[in-house]
Amino acid sequence: MKTTVIGLGLIGGSFALSLKDKGLSECVMGIERSEQSARRALDLGLVDRIATLDEALAESDLIVLATPVDTIPVMAVKLLNRIRPDQIVMDMGSTKQELCEVTALHPNRGRLVATHPMWGTENSGPEAAEHGAFAGRTVVICDSERSDADALAAVERIYRTLGMPIRYMSAEEQDTHCAYVSHISHITSFALALTVLEKEREEEHIFDLAGGGFESTVRLAKSLPQTWAPIFLGNKYNVLDVLREHIHQLQILRRMIERDDRQGLIDAMSKANRIREILK
Repeated sequence: MKTTVIGLGLIGGSFALSLKDKGLSECVMGIERSEQSARRALDLGLVDRIATLDEALAESDLIVLATPVDTIPVMAVKLLNRIRPDQIVMDMGSTKQELCEVTALHPNRGRLVATHPMWGTENSGPEAAEHGAFAGRTVVICDSERSDADALAAVERIYRTLGMPIRYMSAEEQDTHCAYVSHISHITSFALALTVLEKEREEEHIFDLAGGGFESTVRLAKSLPQTWAPIFLGNKYNVLDVLREHIHQLQILRRMIERDDRQGLIDAMSKANRIREILK
């Protein structure tokens, strides 16, 4: 199998490495908008060579979209317009409704497999790519019934070879659940970092006094804004829904503190501790 990965940052670069490490592709080509990033990806051995889109369409069995989520739907349509009946297109974006809606009636929709591997770090660019990044991480495949059986089976085989449990959801379900377990974590981290930067003007105090809890909570605020702004806006209504609930919970805790409600705080935090049973 020959593969082209479009977008050689954290996700695309790590996926390209995984394909090479597992021997899943005899040739991994890359397409990257930034010439500097393309050279860096080649130097780091993420891909075997840098290709053009025409070369990818002529030579690839599988084309992987790992670009920012706001670019994926249009790019997917362009690829579906030009692919052969034996080629497969898959994406790795974290939002799915727009992609699945704009491709729903495309005559080549069956050649698309919409996926979201549930892995990432706060780092970006080709340098952020990691070996073995996806092992043990869940991948969501959306609207799988719309994909051709052979295309779906090929993508499933790749993910299983990488050691990834597969979950199947509709695009709507995926975007809703990701707002609650992924997107809210990032927006909360950005908000906390902004709060501390606004209130604590002495940067050396932040550096000297920050404990492990603060560092782990704001780690995601180091994530690339150009990646996350399109995700928040692309999943706007789900993100707004979870934000309303999050703000409501913060207001409850604030009122308890204002009233010196020790038992209320203990009860609320004990309830929150139940997350320990889920995330063992």
